[in-house]
Amino acid sequence: MIDLYYWTTPNGHKITMFLEETGLKYQIFPINIGKGDQFKPEFLAIAPNNRIPALVDHEPKGDGKGGAKPISIFESGAMLLYLAEKTGKFLPADLYGRYDAIQWTFWQMGGLGPMAGQNHHFSNYAEEKIKYAIDRYVNETNRLYGVLNKRLSNREFIAGDYSIADMACYPWIVPYKNQSQNIEDFPHLKRWLETIRERPATVRAYARAKEVNPNFGQPAIRTEEERKLLFGQTAAVVK
Repeated sequence: MIDLYYWTTPNGHKITMFLEETGLKYQIFPINIGKGDQFKPEFLAIAPNNRIPALVDHEPKGDGKGGAKPISIFESGAMLLYLAEKTGKFLPADLYGRYDAIQWTFWQMGGLGPMAGQNHHFSNYAEEKIKYAIDRYVNETNRLYGVLNKRLSNREFIAGDYSIADMACYPWIVPYKNQSQNIEDFPHLKRWLETIRERPATVRAYARAKEVNPNFGQPAIRTEEERKLLFGQTAAVVK
């Protein structure tokens, strides 16, 4: 059994997508980031960066000698890699295919996610609308969409077969309207987005999001208290 510490964000969806694809047994422990659950000591013991998602696997593969103790992992990219290695799925076995999928997963972690996240923040959540910041991140998001669109021009999925690279990127493309992007400008990306959206596991993963968070799909910031919890935290929250 896997304990998944989760909230309904793009990084959270990555992991439910993988778990639904593989049929691994898991239970969700909601971490309501709008209420400050991410700062509770019991969550920080698993996720010291006070960000979701995180997991505890009570039945890791271990070293083959049996009796492996539970393992906890935070950071969604590391979690995807762990789950792929645990199951032997969605990560090619050959050297070239394996690192092709890994490098595009890291591309999402280091580029698409952070840039789209800053895009969301300055365009939608920042109380002061700073034109330079909005232009900077909208344009960089556009560039990254272009990179992915070109990559998908001659293949169905990012690294050939469907892999953790696709699961990492998909939830960050879903909110393209909030990122001020026109998906029609990226036909290969649009085709890929529609293909993954129709996968039964993706449908189930997003259905779980609606079960966990009745406000899923609505603006993440609805009160001043939520704004204070989500933005402007300092080192004091992890002491």
